[in-house]
Amino acid sequence: MLNYKKIIAVLPAYNAAKTLVATVNDIDRGIVDDIILVDDASNDNTVEVAKTLNIRVFGHVKNKGYGGNQKTCYQKALEFDADVAVMVHPDHQYNPKAIQALVEPIVFNEADAVFGSRMMIKGNALKGGMPIWKYISNIFLTKLENMVLKLGLTEYHSGFRAYSKKTLETLPLENNSNDFLFDMEIIVQLKEAHLRVREISIPTHYFSEASVMGVGQSIKYGCSVLLVLFKYILYKIHLASGSGYLNNK
Repeated sequence: MLNYKKIIAVLPAYNAAKTLVATVNDIDRGIVDDIILVDDASNDNTVEVAKTLNIRVFGHVKNKGYGGNQKTCYQKALEFDADVAVMVHPDHQYNPKAIQALVEPIVFNEADAVFGSRMMIKGNALKGGMPIWKYISNIFLTKLENMVLKLGLTEYHSGFRAYSKKTLETLPLENNSNDFLFDMEIIVQLKEAHLRVREISIPTHYFSEASVMGVGQSIKYGCSVLLVLFKYILYKIHLASGSGYLNNK
């Protein structure tokens, strides 16, 4: 707990049995008050491993996708009275030891959402093993996203994020995609709700057991991001409705 705020780490899990113990062990229980894991119908023994770790474990009967998993994670975080929910991928690609730095701007009312950026320090992502094609596409998409959204972020595609209770209660997250596009749509929602977004620099750590989108999946994701930007432009010039995810609660 920091500044009397309840901090809950949420772990959207899918086939994370091999890396889950290391991830949870690196979460500082002096900072994080509770840990919630939501298993998205894994094919391995993620749930069995999770139940040995003194954390709260929930599961989907059918796979709902990365975005669908996050929706359940944040719903559970609010049910357990989180003031701050921090998403930690249980594949250990993002270092849980950076949680304190990630949540502090929210805890001290300097931000409503904080993203860990692998791109803030030039070249660090490549040093951490990010594939060159992913690095270049990240830079390209981020430049386009900044042109449209004008948020000045160094990265839009990190999965290491923290949100305030106000953010989770304000944004219509149930309208978002159940796939990886969820993370992009929530940024658009933050922009439209005039909520404060900050970034901190985080290290990059790619390794064989980490969950990584393949080239085909990444191309599909990139095209989906471009479509969101196009629809947002139409929305801003009053030619489209925002496709649902911009409808306020």
